[in-house]
Amino acid sequence: MLTAEDFTRFPLQMWEKVLSKVKKAVVFMDDKCAEALHWNGGTAALLEAGARNLKQFSSFEACGANEPKAVFVVSTLLKGRTVDIIKDIISLSHFQYCVVFTTVAHSVHLLANNVTAEMEGNPVFEQFEEKLCEWMGNMNYTAEVMHVPLVFAPVSQQLLLTPTFAHLFPLLSPDLETLNAKRPEKKRFGSLIDIDVHSVPAELQIEIRSLTSALNAMFEATGTREESFAVGPMSRIIAGELASHPQAKNRRKTAPNKASIIFVDRTMDLTGAVGHHGDNLAEKILTVLKPLPGHVTDVQVDMLELTSLQRTHHSQNTLAPGCLAQNQSPAAQTLWEAMLTSKHKEAVMEVRRQLVEAASKEKLPIKMSMGRVTPEQLCSYMQLFRSSWGALESHCGVLQLGLAAAQTLRHPDLPRWDSCLAFERLLLQALGDSDFLTVLKQLLPLMKPRGGVDGSASRSREDECGPDELILLLVYLYSLADEAQPAHPNAEEDEEEEELEKLERELIGALTFVITRETELSPLLQKLTGCANPEELTTERAHSSVEDMFETLRGLSHTRDHLKQLRSVYTASDGVHQATYRPFLRQILEEVFHPERVECPDIEHMSGGLTDLLKTGFSMFMKVSRPHPSDNPVLLLFLVGGVTPSELRLVKEVVTTHKPGTQVLVLSTRLLRPTDVPELLFTTQRLAPDIGV
Repeated sequence: MLTAEDFTRFPLQMWEKVLSKVKKAVVFMDDKCAEALHWNGGTAALLEAGARNLKQFSSFEACGANEPKAVFVVSTLLKGRTVDIIKDIISLSHFQYCVVFTTVAHSVHLLANNVTAEMEGNPVFEQFEEKLCEWMGNMNYTAEVMHVPLVFAPVSQQLLLTPTFAHLFPLLSPDLETLNAKRPEKKRFGSLIDIDVHSVPAELQIEIRSLTSALNAMFEATGTREESFAVGPMSRIIAGELASHPQAKNRRKTAPNKASIIFVDRTMDLTGAVGHHGDNLAEKILTVLKPLPGHVTDVQVDMLELTSLQRTHHSQNTLAPGCLAQNQSPAAQTLWEAMLTSKHKEAVMEVRRQLVEAASKEKLPIKMSMGRVTPEQLCSYMQLFRSSWGALESHCGVLQLGLAAAQTLRHPDLPRWDSCLAFERLLLQALGDSDFLTVLKQLLPLMKPRGGVDGSASRSREDECGPDELILLLVYLYSLADEAQPAHPNAEEDEEEEELEKLERELIGALTFVITRETELSPLLQKLTGCANPEELTTERAHSSVEDMFETLRGLSHTRDHLKQLRSVYTASDGVHQATYRPFLRQILEEVFHPERVECPDIEHMSGGLTDLLKTGFSMFMKVSRPHPSDNPVLLLFLVGGVTPSELRLVKEVVTTHKPGTQVLVLSTRLLRPTDVPELLFTTQRLAPDIGV
């Protein structure tokens, strides 16, 4: 019988194809594939398979005369920049045998080359093999080019990520305007839901086709016939492409297993993505620790406490960082699952329990203490392992996760998490009592530079909001704008609009001032303004960036306008209970697992084609049974644009409550930290993703 585990095993099976080719080879790999490998056994898997070295995919890398074999692993089309880099590396080396793996299917290469006809074999790959031999300098040397979908990273038993598509994000209202600007007036789209795959730029088409090709390969390998459902404009496009995939039609006729897959646009619920209501340790770790270089998901864990090194300015560069991906240790994997899907307090207790258990196994002199878990207590346990190299090696995975927890709990930025949570709760209550304009005004007093205008310490406390947090609060509030009380019944609509514009101008000015007073620009501000440091940043540049940001913010409250039933993520106060946020994902799952098997009009079935259309016609005069997401033993939830650790816990809780025993696996483009969302909203080229050309 098909299980969720069959899908989480698929990425490892794909990497086996690469491992079978790396013996005695130097491997060149781009960042996206390296991140996928990181969660599939890491560099150790390559070296154990016989690889001689692993190098960055860069024109500045090459090999010596005693290294005749190379394996290239890339996440892009074999065109443009990618081809140039491969040529540069080969030209500077002495290879006699080259293997190239691309995660992009041959059918997508044909699309990128504007070939619409069906072709036998893999002509694009065969031509590239000839080029490789040419660059190696001998047509008798060996060259192989093949497609393997190395796009999935099994981050946990419950979660598969696609690092290759980390910047794929649902389209927003400014994107609709951009598309419409290039179309004749009579053919312009009324809303995002009207857009189809042929209407978007070629780069985005290639990105979507690459993703659906990888999903098709996964269903092929697991012998699965999927029923696709979609919620949101981008999800409809992706599910539609998967349904019409040429190879999928044959697979569905013979596949022995069945599964449901629901694609959901992240833009259906941005409140949950930027909010700090997630009582989750993993979410806090991902937010406060620095990302691992070249990675979207994993973070750097400072390993200094496991050594006898003194902390100096240079110690950071002396020691390689630890990380959260601990594939080799079952104990560490169990702990990571707990950190991802348990409440904060339970996860911290589990960290302590695992450290105590590990120390006891190694007979280390541990002093037990009950009560509240502190970062100092966790560090004192971990420092015991310094005295025994064997113990350190045996429990390295658990120790890295323990250090990540301790470093997060004592991080100077953590108090801001609670400050943001307090503001979000106040805003939620205010939305039920006031109109949007009144609630938005409450953000103005917060828009002050850190340390005061004259450098005094008026806003220098650790728990007070900086520009990143202010931007998050703006996204939070604008995503809920439609939930506010209607404005004064006697107020003119034009008057309201004028007042809102005036307030927005004030907010833009205040936020611009806050940003220009920063002594150091955060990664988000660097991406938002395009400046690496405050010296480069002019007031005009900051003002222009904030204005563009507000253009996008204004459309955030309309992302659910096309829905019939699931239009709200807010429950107003009833006098007894406070106003609360209602996660969109919870609402979807409650619809899916409804005991009456009720059909939700917003969860659109996408796999039916002509059959579905006939059923729609017949349903006018007779009862017709349509496919339902709960019909199949395995349910896959694909969140397009990212998923938060809190949502993973939510999925686990809802399934346990409503339909225990159901196999549910979450797939997503990335694991979100709150500050990822403004980056995806305001700085990502959604219509023109980088496809390496």
